Amino acid sequence: MQMSCRLDIGTLENWLWEAACKIRGEIDAPKYKDYILPLIFLKRLSDVFVDEMKGMQDEYGNMKIAEDIAQQDHSVMRFYIPDVARWENISKRTTKLGETLTDAVRSIAKENPKLEGVINIVDFNATASGQRIIGEDSLKALIDVLGKYRLGLKDVEPDILGRAYEYLLRKFAEGSGQSAGEFYTPREVAILMSFILDPEPGESVYDPTCGSGGLLIKSYLRFRDKYHDNPSIAPLMFYGQEINHVTYAMSRMNAFLHDMEADIALGDTMNRPSFLNPDGSLQKFDKVTANPMWNQDFAKFTYENDAYNRFAYGYPPSSSADWGWIQHMAASLSDKGKMAVVLDTGAVSRGSGNQGANRERDIRKAFVEKDWVEAVILMPENLFYNTTAPGIIFVINKNKKHKGEIVLINAAKLFAKGRPKNYLTDESIKKVFDVYSEWKEEEGISKVIKNEDAIKNDYNLSPSRYVSQNGGEEVLPIEEAIVLLRESEEERIDADKKLKAILGKIGFDI
Repeated sequence: MQMSCRLDIGTLENWLWEAACKIRGEIDAPKYKDYILPLIFLKRLSDVFVDEMKGMQDEYGNMKIAEDIAQQDHSVMRFYIPDVARWENISKRTTKLGETLTDAVRSIAKENPKLEGVINIVDFNATASGQRIIGEDSLKALIDVLGKYRLGLKDVEPDILGRAYEYLLRKFAEGSGQSAGEFYTPREVAILMSFILDPEPGESVYDPTCGSGGLLIKSYLRFRDKYHDNPSIAPLMFYGQEINHVTYAMSRMNAFLHDMEADIALGDTMNRPSFLNPDGSLQKFDKVTANPMWNQDFAKFTYENDAYNRFAYGYPPSSSADWGWIQHMAASLSDKGKMAVVLDTGAVSRGSGNQGANRERDIRKAFVEKDWVEAVILMPENLFYNTTAPGIIFVINKNKKHKGEIVLINAAKLFAKGRPKNYLTDESIKKVFDVYSEWKEEEGISKVIKNEDAIKNDYNLSPSRYVSQNGGEEVLPIEEAIVLLRESEEERIDADKKLKAILGKIGFDI
C-alpha cells in the first residue's frame, strides 16, 4: 500500500537503501542512481499530475471532464502524463516491465517536449552480451519499493530529487573510487551560498559547473522564501552548463520539478562555454554560483587559445585550474555582480611567501588590486562527499559595500559530528551569514582586513592565517601538498626545457 506522509531525511534514506538493494549485483554501485533517479522523477511527475487532476475535478465537478480537457489542451497543466506512464498503471504490470518503463518515459518526453533528453535517458530494456542489464524480477521489486510513498505536492520537500541524488552519491559512489569528478555540494553549504548571493527580482543566476542543479535550486528557494511567490515580483532567470550527460539530465529534471525558468546546456564550459552574446562574447550574469571540480588539470592550450579573453590576469598552472575557473566566472559576471564559489583551501594561499613568480599568487594579486575579493570562508573538515579536505567559499563582489576590505571567516569548528560526514547546523549557517552580512569581527571566528594587510602577507587569503583557533597550527592538507608537488614538477620540466634550449644554442646537445 502507498503511504502518504511527509518524508523526513531518515525515512528517505532508508527508502533509497531498500530500492538500491533490489538491483545490487546486476549493476555497479555508482550506476544505481542512473536507474533509481529517473524512476523517482517519473513517480514524482505521476503523483503531481494526479494531484493536479484532482484539483481540476474539484473545479469541473467530474474527473471525466477534467481528463478530456487535459488531454485536448496540455497547456492547462504544468505537464501532461499519458495513461501508459501513470504510476498506478505501471505498478500493476507483471510482465515486460523493461519495455513498459522505457515506453512510459518516451511517451512523457513526446507529450512534454521540455523533457526530451531528460526523462528518457535510460533504456530499462537494455541488454549486454545478450542478457538484460536489469532483469524483470529486479525491476518489479524496484517498482514496488519506489511505489511505497506518494511524492505529490504536499508529500515531499521540493528538492526530493536533489536529496535522493545526494544520498545515492554519498552512499554508493563515494567509496567506489569512480566518483572523483562528482562534487555534490552539501545542502547546508549550498544554503549558505544562497544567503550570501541573495538574488534579487529579475536577476540572472549562472552555474558553469551545475551538476544536478543543487546550487541553482537553493538560490531559487532562497528567492522564493524571501518574496513568497509574489506574482508581481520579476522572476529569476537561471543558466547552467554541465559536462556529464547523466548529471545534466538530472539538473534539467530538478529545474522542471521546481518550475524554474532555467536554460541548462550540455557541454565543456572551460573549452566551449555555451552562453554567448550574438557577437561571440561571454554572456554576463548578475550572480554566479559554483562548485567546480577542485584542482583540475587543463592543458595550456585551453588558456593560451581562449577566444573569450577570460584569462587576462594570468594562466593558472596545469596542477590546478582553480584560478582558471575563478577567472571564467569573473568574466561571466556583470559589472555590479557577485559570485560565490567552493574551492580547495589552497586556492587562496598557494604561492604566497615563495621567492620569485608564482602564477596563482599573481592572479590573486590582480583580484585584490581590483578590489573584487569580498570574503573567504573556511569550511570544516570532512564536510564534502568525496574528500575530507575542508574547502572554502570564495566570494567575489564587483560592487563591494566595504571598499578596500575583506572579511575572513574561520568556520572550521562550526560543525556537528555526523556519520560518515560532518555537517553545518542551522545555527552555524546563521552565525557565518551574520558575521558576513554584518561585517563584524568575532574572536576565533572572523577578521576584517584591509587590502594592504593582504599585500603584506603576500596575498595569502587563508582565514586560518588571520583567525587562530586555540593557537592551532595551520597544517597543510594532503590534497594541497599533492598540488604543490605537481606544480614543482611542472616547474622542473619547464626549467629543463629552457636549459636544453640554451645549451643547444651554444653547441651542447643533451
